[in-house]
Amino acid sequence: MSLDNVLSRIDADLPNAIDRLLDLLRIQSISTDPAFKDQCSKAADWLVADLKTLGVDAEIRETPGHPMVVGHVDGDGPHVLFYGHYDVQPVDPLDLWNNDPFDPQIEDTAKGKVIRGRGSSDDKGQLMTFVEACRAWKAEHGKMPCRITFFFEGEEESGSPSLVPFLKENADDLKADLALICDTGLFESRVPAIITQLRGLLGEEMTITAANKDLHSGMFGGLAMNPIRVLCGILANLHDDTGRVQVPNFYDGVPELAPDIAEQWKALEFDHSTFLGDVGLSAPAGEQDRSPIEMIWSRPTADVNGIWGGYTGDGFKTVLPGQAHAKVSFRLVGTQDPHVIRKNFRAWVQAQLPSDVEVEFSGHGASQAGQMSTVHPAFEQARSVLGAEWGHEAAFAGCGGSIPVAGFFETLLGMDSMLVGWGKDDDQIHSPNEKYDVESFHKGIRSWARILDAINR
Repeated sequence: MSLDNVLSRIDADLPNAIDRLLDLLRIQSISTDPAFKDQCSKAADWLVADLKTLGVDAEIRETPGHPMVVGHVDGDGPHVLFYGHYDVQPVDPLDLWNNDPFDPQIEDTAKGKVIRGRGSSDDKGQLMTFVEACRAWKAEHGKMPCRITFFFEGEEESGSPSLVPFLKENADDLKADLALICDTGLFESRVPAIITQLRGLLGEEMTITAANKDLHSGMFGGLAMNPIRVLCGILANLHDDTGRVQVPNFYDGVPELAPDIAEQWKALEFDHSTFLGDVGLSAPAGEQDRSPIEMIWSRPTADVNGIWGGYTGDGFKTVLPGQAHAKVSFRLVGTQDPHVIRKNFRAWVQAQLPSDVEVEFSGHGASQAGQMSTVHPAFEQARSVLGAEWGHEAAFAGCGGSIPVAGFFETLLGMDSMLVGWGKDDDQIHSPNEKYDVESFHKGIRSWARILDAINR
């Protein structure tokens, strides 16, 4: 089979591919808002209809929430599962969008043409790069490059409540040799990255209670304990002066970086001063004995995401609040156990409470980190061919965020996941004026064609 012919067909069909993506982007598939339930179903139906034009045996699979899309097509060689999600984030604040977020447009910018609209980068544009690569392959050769299962989710942006039960119930139907996931990006918007490390996520909300009501600070100040004071003391103790997290046994299961991966990361020449400078900062605040790229890719974190208590309205109200609240999240790596960390964190907080003070906890999520094995030959095969498309040698990279589906594929279906994406740092995903570069869409399609060709040799 000729890869060159497939690439040429991708180039020629790009205007039509963009039109198809624009059609999908017009569907308001916001999964978090029940008002858009019908729109989520409409997006799923659109994808089923499109896959069927490629000869894929595709169908809607209902869940208690939004439907899944599952499609199968036979072929020679390995069996891969391709995952993407068709749901999108809410568009608020709407007044910060330059145009209707669901009326996607092709815009000229100083950096080139972009596709502007909600979901253009996360994840409809990325999802369609794979579909379009398969379309070109089928058109050129009359069949797919290998056996493929398509699996599109409609609840990724709302916490994937139906995902685990669905995977368990349909494990035999979904299991493949390898999962391919397109929901990541290029390193520094230029270097193709194959994500092999994903941090897990644990969330904790706590309420510190002292008095049974708000108190007059003139009458009780100095005598009654202020829960905000207690809360601030606990949060101040979360890190030591070098940035290490102080929860007992927090670093159990945190691995050291493998030498070959460390060399690849060093070759990326990550410029932390620019990375931080873009958001008005300059100094790395993590563990001071670690490199900046380790801090965001391979080291665990503890962050305070919100604090509130007392009077926060206009003017001034001199009260001692009865309660104070905080939200704390942990990004996890290696084999750190989120349930053990939750237990240890709660015990650590309770040990710091003075007399007359109580704490209540509410947990939010508990997903373990994902560590992809690169033993499967497809990983090195993909890395070897991406440089020809992007002009930079691809690297096995980490990701500071969390993509739980990769871990679920490993634990529930027993298959590794290769995460490759073509997003750029300035795509403004989850924010107003989200965009996806036409170059990312075009080269992303060509990149998947190269990967499919490489793993099918």
